[in-house]
Amino acid sequence: MDPPCTSESIYNLIPSDLKEPPQPPRYTSVFRPAVKDDMKKFKTAMKTMGPAKVDVPSPKDFLKKHSKEKILPPKKKFNRITPKKPPVPLRTDHPVMGIQSGKNFINTNAADVIMGVAKKPKPIYVDKRTGDKHDLETSGLLPKYINKKDYGITPEYICKRNEDVKKAQEEYDNYIQENLKKAAMKRLSDEEREAVLQGLKKNWEEVHKEFQSLSVFIDSIPKKIRKQRLEEEMKQLEHDISVMEKHKIIYIANK
Repeated sequence: MDPPCTSESIYNLIPSDLKEPPQPPRYTSVFRPAVKDDMKKFKTAMKTMGPAKVDVPSPKDFLKKHSKEKILPPKKKFNRITPKKPPVPLRTDHPVMGIQSGKNFINTNAADVIMGVAKKPKPIYVDKRTGDKHDLETSGLLPKYINKKDYGITPEYICKRNEDVKKAQEEYDNYIQENLKKAAMKRLSDEEREAVLQGLKKNWEEVHKEFQSLSVFIDSIPKKIRKQRLEEEMKQLEHDISVMEKHKIIYIANK
């Protein structure tokens, strides 16, 4: 079998005028204009080196004595708005006596205790032999997150994103299929692909066997040329084998 030409490749059979499908638009925040306006508004005053320039004070306005002292506001006449508090009772004044209540506090408290709902104790845990108590809810030992209703459920935005990705992949596959039909491309079956792969491996074994039969000493130009040609053929066959093994789906042009 004649060795394949180095200029030929399986990729040359695929037309080069295929274009990639248009990419979906990138996400843009709705707050982008507002942020730009805020940055521009707060940055405009200090966009130069340092604060804005002001007029230099006149030499006549020198610092005078007591000019830094605070000036108190002028005195105003005090006018009481709220009424005065009642005066303190005198020592001779006695409180009103004889007022009694008919409420039975013992029975009322007993009824409140009997009819009231028992207070649940706060959950705690002890991790030392000295009896140090700690809050159980904030310790992470209580499985409260896995008991939520939405625990383990895929969020809605992820489901929507997966649907968008699936839809984009279907559109891309349809686009590729239409272009392949227009370009009269034929998909290589698994049997044909396996036969081509086995043929490439067989050719590599033959070339490798021929390479192993070379003499140890390469002391002439024809021997060097032959060794170089065999190395290039083996390298090309290894590249073709790796391509065939890597790509499961291969298209070829119909003749």
